[in-house]
Amino acid sequence: MASSESGTEEVRVSALTPLKLVGLVCVFLALCLDVGAVLSPAWVTADDQYYLSMWVSCWKPVSSAQWSCNGTLATDWQIATLALLLGGAALTLLSFLMALMSLCASCRSRCYKPVAVMLFSAVVLQVCSLVLFPIKFIEMVSLRVYHEFNWGYGLAWGSTIFSFGGAILYCLNPKNYEDYY
Repeated sequence: MASSESGTEEVRVSALTPLKLVGLVCVFLALCLDVGAVLSPAWVTADDQYYLSMWVSCWKPVSSAQWSCNGTLATDWQIATLALLLGGAALTLLSFLMALMSLCASCRSRCYKPVAVMLFSAVVLQVCSLVLFPIKFIEMVSLRVYHEFNWGYGLAWGSTIFSFGGAILYCLNPKNYEDYY
């Protein structure tokens, strides 16, 4: 704030608001959940006889104590699921870095729109991945026991929800609500 000779005061308004900080926290949480989902060993489990992650599929016959495991990147749908999920995670990482840099640089308001666009794009990729996965899993794998989509799948949905929330917060125009802060 600077005073001029005529006694009027010039007010400098920053485009950084608490909602943008909350948006940055949402993007960071989405990024953490993405890492957890990709590294999770449990996307699908079935009565201590089967589990599936993004990287490995293991099963254990009822009469045996030995687990048999295979890599999961042998089918197109599993590769597509992983590629979509990693693509969304990469966009989330880029948007987090851009949002973080906008805190330090003077391009705050100019960076909000690209961050929001990247986050919405990440949400689209991740939703496609998370819809493709159960459809193709149920179509391709015939388990004769009860199976459930486990916490790794849930972490991926959590990441998608936080990315969507961050995108909405970065879409809000600070000129419309700066009077409240």
